[in-house]
Amino acid sequence: MSSPLIEDHALLSDQRASALVTREGDVDWLCLPRFDSDALFCSLLGTEENGHWSLRITDGEVLSRRYLPGTMVLETVWRSPTGTATVTEFMPVSGEGGDSGTTGGALSATTGGSRARSATSLAGDIDDLAELVRTVECVEGEVEVVQELKIRFEYGQAAPWVRRGEDQAGDPVLIAVAGGDGVALHGPALSANGRSHHGRHPLSAGETASWVLTWFPSWQPVPATPDIEASLAATVAEWSGWLGQVRVEQEYAVPVTRSLLVLRALTHRRTGGIVAAPTTSLPEDFGGVRNWDYRFCWLRDAALSLEALLAHGHVDAAQTWRRWLLRAIAGDPERLQIMYSITGDRNLLERELEHLPGYEGSVPVRVGNGAAGQYQADVVGEVMIALAAMRDAGLEETRWSWPLQKALLRYTEDHIDDPDQGIWEMRGDPAYFTHGRVMVWATFDRAIRAVREHGLPASEEEVSRWQQLRDQVREEVMTRGVGTDGAFTQTYGSTEVDASLLQIPHTGFLPADDPHMLATVTRIEQDLRTADGLVLRYRTQGQDGLPGDEHPFLVCCFWLVEQYAASGRREEAGALMDQLLACGNDLDLFAEEFDGGAGRMAGNFPQAFSHLGLIRAVDALTAC
Repeated sequence: MSSPLIEDHALLSDQRASALVTREGDVDWLCLPRFDSDALFCSLLGTEENGHWSLRITDGEVLSRRYLPGTMVLETVWRSPTGTATVTEFMPVSGEGGDSGTTGGALSATTGGSRARSATSLAGDIDDLAELVRTVECVEGEVEVVQELKIRFEYGQAAPWVRRGEDQAGDPVLIAVAGGDGVALHGPALSANGRSHHGRHPLSAGETASWVLTWFPSWQPVPATPDIEASLAATVAEWSGWLGQVRVEQEYAVPVTRSLLVLRALTHRRTGGIVAAPTTSLPEDFGGVRNWDYRFCWLRDAALSLEALLAHGHVDAAQTWRRWLLRAIAGDPERLQIMYSITGDRNLLERELEHLPGYEGSVPVRVGNGAAGQYQADVVGEVMIALAAMRDAGLEETRWSWPLQKALLRYTEDHIDDPDQGIWEMRGDPAYFTHGRVMVWATFDRAIRAVREHGLPASEEEVSRWQQLRDQVREEVMTRGVGTDGAFTQTYGSTEVDASLLQIPHTGFLPADDPHMLATVTRIEQDLRTADGLVLRYRTQGQDGLPGDEHPFLVCCFWLVEQYAASGRREEAGALMDQLLACGNDLDLFAEEFDGGAGRMAGNFPQAFSHLGLIRAVDALTAC
């Protein structure tokens, strides 16, 4: 069985955990109850024996799929020779109990009787409950729903103990347990067949059948089934209430709306942590070793995501993320990491899952991420820029948020002369990456502005030192980070160029139409733009430190749109934007990379970086 294309998937999320489901109804990736939990459906990186849940219509074909407007609720229309059915899939989200400041709220359950759990009880504690709901309605004629369920905990390694039993309300349920993980399946019964379960359920026009897969701690009683109708209403209200009204040019309204929802879907509603992607080890190089776990909170990615959210009025996301940042760094900012877990944990030990053959044979499959131990000079600058954007949006500093920023300044001073691994987490030798050095400049620049423009407390001695360091780094960049052609270089003394240099105008270091930026764009067009017009991050020889190659990086392509728009090349910006929008799938979801030659996505999916890049590119087009 061949692997489904990455772009064949849709994302489901309850803002704590996530699932991927293919166009043909196969949930082949599911992590419960957190984004970074061990997967219990893992066939995406292996085979069906590593866990999946297939639900389809016998002899049917998919006519269409979409998200309900303003939500992450998926609706798929199937047609068979005998009838038509609509499949609705979602992970329930309640407005109760979160730290999200959302405008939406849960609706009370009004149907389903006393035996059903109310919608207001869905959120629970952080790790106590997570669900996936799949409902099939026959809308015409007759159809047969056919299913196969294989639950495999611990990334497909552990076959659970499966039995039939009763839930707290006394209703029949299929129960699967392995260690601390418990899963219950409510709905019309499936039949055991070896180590999997199968079902065939006929439906006539007007009839509906629903299945609810619930994760719960195995030592607790099996939860009652939720009131599905109320749960769906609450989930739709929560997503659409949070989104509000998106004000953007009609031409780009759909992809911008979807990108905002994806960023929300990748934000843990309780902790405020924003994961870079909900997957691990989807390859940047098919069949190669460039396979990484992105289910963690990169300070950089989160900071850039927040800027995009703030630009569209979502101050609530900034508040929760700032609290997450304070908790993650609390007590030991001198040991700052570039990434943390969604709860702020530091230990992200990287290991390989040797039992999995990988997506299209791409091994190793990795969980955890060793890059957490790298020094990357740009990270503090990204955070300081985001925190400055929060101030500009009217978000007041708390008792601890400004002291945190001063601690980050001390951290930057302590590392002022250190080479680093760069924004792309090079696994070669450390170097002075020009982009990173510009971000060091931005660190001190935003601190100075915080004092001068917002009146935050700092001594004259501190501000004078920040001013001196800012000027010193600027002179250093202009002396050592510029080549003979006037273009910025990837690292000091290098002749290579890097797409991250397109971010320089965003920091305020130089405007987009500065001659050095124009020369840099020329070099990027010559060295990094592929035959199909997309943009590589960098050329992989030398500093990269890994075998193999990779495909154009979508956020870099969106950065070039932004640069074109800001430097007066509006027509080229619009043409590239149209090309990039065609790289998304039918649901306007974007992976990390795009293989233009094969016309397919690569890398982890969906990628926060790509979606925030899309939002910023549209904003730049609108502004010019």
